[in-house]
Amino acid sequence: MTVDPAVIAELGNLRSRLPELSASVLATADGLVVAQDTRAIEPDSLAALAAAHLALARRFAHAVDHGDLRECVVECDAGYITTYAAGPNALLTLVTSGDANLAMVHHEARRCVRRLMNLLTVELPVVRPGVPVQPDASAPLERRTPMATLPTGMRRR
Repeated sequence: MTVDPAVIAELGNLRSRLPELSASVLATADGLVVAQDTRAIEPDSLAALAAAHLALARRFAHAVDHGDLRECVVECDAGYITTYAAGPNALLTLVTSGDANLAMVHHEARRCVRRLMNLLTVELPVVRPGVPVQPDASAPLERRTPMATLPTGMRRR
């Protein structure tokens, strides 16, 4: 996958503004890496775990009727893992050391997420009645439930 150089530059700039940052991963909500700036951490595993964690946290937020989730923080003995929703389809995860100023991490990450969302915004085609729309090969696949994969005759009614 080709990544916009501006996205990579944004992650690099984030590292320069947060010296305690050891890894940053921009991923899809499905846990696939879009871009990463990591050294000792496996980005694919971090993206998958962060996506699962964010999905669960979103369910918590909705269960208590607190609206849309914006971010999650995991505090560990050696530092922090923070994940920020970047719209409905992406997330940014940061790994920082324990001496990181968490308020500064939040401040810089939120600014970074806003810039990344602008870089990742895709214009949707205008749909006109009667004119077929060509599917976009780079668009995410339609979400399917297990029941949707069954042949029509096998579904319960």
